[in-house]
Amino acid sequence: MKTSKQVMQWRVVAASVCGTSHVKNQQLCQDAHHWQTLSDNVLVVAAADGAGSASMGKIGAMVAVETAIENISSKEVTQRILADDSVVQLLLTEAMLAAKTAVEEEAVACDTQPSDLASTLIIMIATPEMVAVGQIGDGVAVASDDMGNLIALTTPDNGEYINETCFLTSPGSIDTAQLKLWRQAIVNIGVLTDGLQMLAMNMAVGVPHKPFFLPLFDFASNVDDKIVAKEQLVKFLRSDRIAQRTDDDLTLVIATLGK
Repeated sequence: MKTSKQVMQWRVVAASVCGTSHVKNQQLCQDAHHWQTLSDNVLVVAAADGAGSASMGKIGAMVAVETAIENISSKEVTQRILADDSVVQLLLTEAMLAAKTAVEEEAVACDTQPSDLASTLIIMIATPEMVAVGQIGDGVAVASDDMGNLIALTTPDNGEYINETCFLTSPGSIDTAQLKLWRQAIVNIGVLTDGLQMLAMNMAVGVPHKPFFLPLFDFASNVDDKIVAKEQLVKFLRSDRIAQRTDDDLTLVIATLGK
């Protein structure tokens, strides 16, 4: 008697919350995220952090992540075509370019400058066999394989000076974007904006902090109710444990493969 093989599916938990400094100043959260599971078990994730100096950074971040995901999901992306490195790189580059163009068009519609909608941008494409990331600016993307190896796929681009970074609307942002492809049996992925990078990373050596990520991966792997899971993630991001170490806006996307 034949039995059907269970297919591992992505379980995703994601949230963006307002930092305590923005709450005190009655400001909106400048972070945004978006994700979608495509056919053939392809997961696409985007996260962005609106520049604090940009008056419409929140709008820029929202436009960027939504456009990036829409650009990739509108194409026939399968695991087979993702076996070609050049295709993966092109998908990420085109998604970043589409996001940049959309933000610039939004600036025209709002009768303002693109710099007023400045944000960072991280785009990830993941399957059970690979993960690829395109990143402009700070924030971090990580992944772990079936052997327990946890690596940082990107490193925060903090610019020459503290609190300085490249933004999607900056000149040459697409040409200087980080592109990373890792072909392994992927089990978990994580994407976060810069508000969490000091907690989640050993910044001196660019290594993910396992005590931060491993409990989150375990949490995501046991998700049954997506709404409850998101509420729990929001509660974690707003906890005193986090607030004592960062007052910035926070975005965290965690995904794990499970049955």
